[in-house]
Amino acid sequence: MDTDISKGGKDLASLKRLAEFLAPYKARMAGAGAALIFTAGTTLAIGQGIRILIDEGFAQGSGRELSAAVAFMFALVFLLASGTFVRFYLVSWLGERVSADIRMAVFNHIIELHPSFFETNRSGEIMSRLTTDTTLLQTIIGSSFSMALRSSLTLMGAIIMLLFTNLKLTLIVLGCVPLIAIPLMLYGRRVRALSRSSQDSIAHVGSYAGEVIQHIKTVQSYTREDHEKTAFAGEVEQAFEIARRRVQQRAVLIAAVIMLIFSALSAMLWVGGSDVMSGAMSSGELGAFVFYAILVATSVGTLSEVFGELQRAAGATERLLELLGIERKISGPAIKIDELVSAYPVLRIENVTFHYPSRPKQPALSDLDLEIPHGRSLALVGPSGAGKSTVFELLQRFYDPQQGRISLDGTDIREMDPGELRDVMALVPQQPSLFSNTVAYNIGYGNQKATAADIIAAARAAHAHEFIERLPEGYDSYLGEQGVRLSGGQKQRIALARAILKDPRILLLDEATAALDTESEYHVQLALEEVMKNRATVIIAHRLSTILHAHTIAVLDEGRLVAQGTHKELLESSDLYRRLAELQFNL
Repeated sequence: MDTDISKGGKDLASLKRLAEFLAPYKARMAGAGAALIFTAGTTLAIGQGIRILIDEGFAQGSGRELSAAVAFMFALVFLLASGTFVRFYLVSWLGERVSADIRMAVFNHIIELHPSFFETNRSGEIMSRLTTDTTLLQTIIGSSFSMALRSSLTLMGAIIMLLFTNLKLTLIVLGCVPLIAIPLMLYGRRVRALSRSSQDSIAHVGSYAGEVIQHIKTVQSYTREDHEKTAFAGEVEQAFEIARRRVQQRAVLIAAVIMLIFSALSAMLWVGGSDVMSGAMSSGELGAFVFYAILVATSVGTLSEVFGELQRAAGATERLLELLGIERKISGPAIKIDELVSAYPVLRIENVTFHYPSRPKQPALSDLDLEIPHGRSLALVGPSGAGKSTVFELLQRFYDPQQGRISLDGTDIREMDPGELRDVMALVPQQPSLFSNTVAYNIGYGNQKATAADIIAAARAAHAHEFIERLPEGYDSYLGEQGVRLSGGQKQRIALARAILKDPRILLLDEATAALDTESEYHVQLALEEVMKNRATVIIAHRLSTILHAHTIAVLDEGRLVAQGTHKELLESSDLYRRLAELQFNL
C-alpha cells in the first residue's frame, strides 16, 4: 500500500465519510435540523408579513391594521432570532465536537503506525493535518455546512412561495437558474484542485519552518540564517501564489453569480412593476415577490460561496482520512506475553535477512544468527552501517525481517503483540529523547505506576539524583523542548533512569555512557552492571572500552556476522575487531 500522504484524489464524496463521526450525535443533529427548518419556515413567513404590512397596513390607511401588521412582523422576527440561537449553538457544538473527535482518531492511529511511514512523510505535514485541516473542518461543519443547508431550504421554500405569488415572474427567475449553474460547474473543479494544492503548500511551509527551528543551533553555527530566510520566503511565496489563484477563481465564481442574479432581479422588477401599474397584481404581492426573489438570489449566492468552502472541506477530509486509512504493518494477536515467555527469556536471532522499505535493494542484515540468554550480555560492534542499530529496530518489532525470525523462548515475536513485546524491553538510546515536561515526568515515563520514591531511586541508580536536586525546582523542573536545558550527559542519565525504572527483562543499550564524563561513566557502569545481572542485555558499542567485560561480543560488517567471542578471543581471531581495537587503544 502506498503511504505517501502527499498524493491523493479530489472528490466531494469524501465528505460523506464524515457521517461516521456525526453518527454518535444524532440527537443534537436532529435538534439542529429542527431549528434549521423552523428558521427557514419563519424566514419565508416574513414575506407574507411584508405583503400584509403593505396591503393591509399602509394601503388601508388604518392605524389599527398597521399596528397589527407590525406586531405580526415583530413576532416573526422574535421567533427567527430564537430559532437562530438554537441552530447556531447546536451546529457550532457539532463542528467543535466532530473536529475534536477526528483529531483524536487521527492521532491515536498515527501514534501506532510503523516507523517506515515516518521515513517517507514529514512530521510537519502530519502536524498540519492534525491542526490546520481539523480546524478547517470545524469551520465547515459548524458554519458553512449549516449555511448551505439553510440556504438550500430557503431557496426551495422561496421558489415555492414565488410560484404561489406570481407564476409569470417565477418563470423569469427560474429561467436564470441554468445560467447560474454553468459557472458553478466550470469553476468548481478548478477551485477544488487549487484548494487541495493550497492546503498541501501550507503544510509544506509549516514543515520547513519546523525543521529549521528544530535545528536552529546548526543553522546559526554555519551562519545560514540568510539562506534559510530566502528559502523560506520562496516557500511562502509559492504557497501565496497557489492561494491567490484559488481566491481568484472563487472571486470570479462569486462575481459571475452575483451579476447573473441581479440581472434577473432587474428584469423581474421591470415586469412586476408593469403588472402593478396595470392592476394585474397588488403592491403587497410585488413586495412579497421581491422579498422571495431576494431570498432566492442570496441563497444561490451563499451556496456558490459555500460551494468553494465545501471544496476545501473535501480536501481537508480527504487528507485526514488518508491518515486514518493507512494500515498498521506491524501487528500481532492480543496474547499476553507472559503466556508465551518466561520470566527468564532466551532471545534468539535466527538466519535474519532484512531490507528497509526505503532501501529495498540494499540488505541491512544478511543471514544473521545470534543468541542472548537470560542474565548474559551481548555487545554489537562494527563500523558505521554494519547493522547494529537495525538489530535494535527488529528486536522491538519496529520492523519485521523478510527472512528468518527472532524468537523469545522459542516463540516467534511476530506472534506477539508489539506493545506486549516492547513492554518487556527498555531502550537507552545514544541520543536520548526527552519530552518538554518535568524531570519526574520523563523518568516516570518508563513506568506509569511508579511512585515519587521509585523515581528518585531510579535516578540514584543512574547517578542522576545529585544534579537533579541542584535544578531550580528539583524533580519538578521543566526540561524544555527535547531537554534543551540539560547537558548531553545529564540527558543520558535521565534516559538511563527511565529504563531502570521500567525494570525490563531485556535491556537494550545504545552506547549508554557515550556522553558522560569519566567519573560519571565509572559510576554509571557500576549501576549498569548491577541492572544487567538478571536480564538479557544487548549493547551497541562504539567505544570498545565500555564492553570489555561483555559475555559475548559480536562483530558485524555490512549486515553480516563476521566474528563472535570475548574481547581476548576476538583480538586473536578477528582482523576487523583487532583493527578497531588498535585504533582505540593504540595497541
